[in-house]
Amino acid sequence: MIDIPAVACSNAHTMNGNPKNIKNTRDEQQATKYKNISIIGDGGMATVMAMLLCEKGIATQMWGYNRQQLAEIAQSRENKKFLPGYKLPDSLIFEPEDKNIMSDADLIVSAVPCQFMHSIWSRLQSYAPEEVPIVSVTKGIENETLLRPTQIIADVLGDKQTARYAVLSGPTIADELARKLPATACAASSNESLAKDIQHTFNCSWLRVYTNIDIVGVELAAACKNIIAIAAGIIDGAGAGDNTKAALLTRGLAEITRLGIAMGARPQTFAGLAGLGDLVTTCISPKGRNRSFGERIGKGRTVEQAKDATESVVEGIATCKSVVALAGRHNVEMPITQAVYEVLFEGKPVQTAIADLMNRQLKAE
Repeated sequence: MIDIPAVACSNAHTMNGNPKNIKNTRDEQQATKYKNISIIGDGGMATVMAMLLCEKGIATQMWGYNRQQLAEIAQSRENKKFLPGYKLPDSLIFEPEDKNIMSDADLIVSAVPCQFMHSIWSRLQSYAPEEVPIVSVTKGIENETLLRPTQIIADVLGDKQTARYAVLSGPTIADELARKLPATACAASSNESLAKDIQHTFNCSWLRVYTNIDIVGVELAAACKNIIAIAAGIIDGAGAGDNTKAALLTRGLAEITRLGIAMGARPQTFAGLAGLGDLVTTCISPKGRNRSFGERIGKGRTVEQAKDATESVVEGIATCKSVVALAGRHNVEMPITQAVYEVLFEGKPVQTAIADLMNRQLKAE
């Protein structure tokens, strides 16, 4: 077990066994305006965000949909299912009661898997305060509605005040964040002031946070990269090679960008942390659920077998359905996403899918 003491993020850290004295940044020294933060969800990202906030001295509460599971985390001070091996700060409070989790919050973090967001937020709807900002760390698109995570919450709460919603996204693998390896993310909101508040809240000496006003692009990029990561895993499992993977990432980013622009996002967002940055990390990391799931398929397992071998939710599976539907709605060509869909839901053989992509009509880049 790795013991992470509840100290300020500005202190010296130990990474990979080597002490590193990391200089404080001006942004880190600026105090956050939020003093009481509630986290909805008890998965890996929810847990590591709670660790970070506690270490910054912010009063933090965590809620989970399963009371027993939350109690087990609280008792062991370790999230053995989703983030094993890391001791949770003593200051982290676990709140099982729906009516209590947001009662004193001045910021709410939504960390619920995308396809469960509607049911969870419907359950909590009557207890959600009207004016408190909500920042989402969820990546995906809801199947039935084709809504992005912040849109799901706003829809459930009947909220037209989109200025109180933000997203924290980027190349942020939870295990590496828990180890305090240097990482970056972006805080996105149509409300630039809120984006800056989120930036100061989560920025520390091992997580550098940038701001972005393109919440549409950031959420779309975060969702779509999981589909390309499944394809990257399939390529790895099939032994198709590094040239193939480079082409996949490049052309995958191109089709994600096309969809984003059609939906009103800024093209430069997809060249940034939430776009290219998150895509690269998800497609190369052996810890990535989506890439690992795809690799099992590439090695010959069925979709169901590959799914059963994965403990956590593989967001890219459900997201693939949503993005194919969005592409059809906006008349955007997304051949890689379509190929993944055919492998996952229509039983198309991997080698046939690769051959079909390679034999498409020639065109300009």
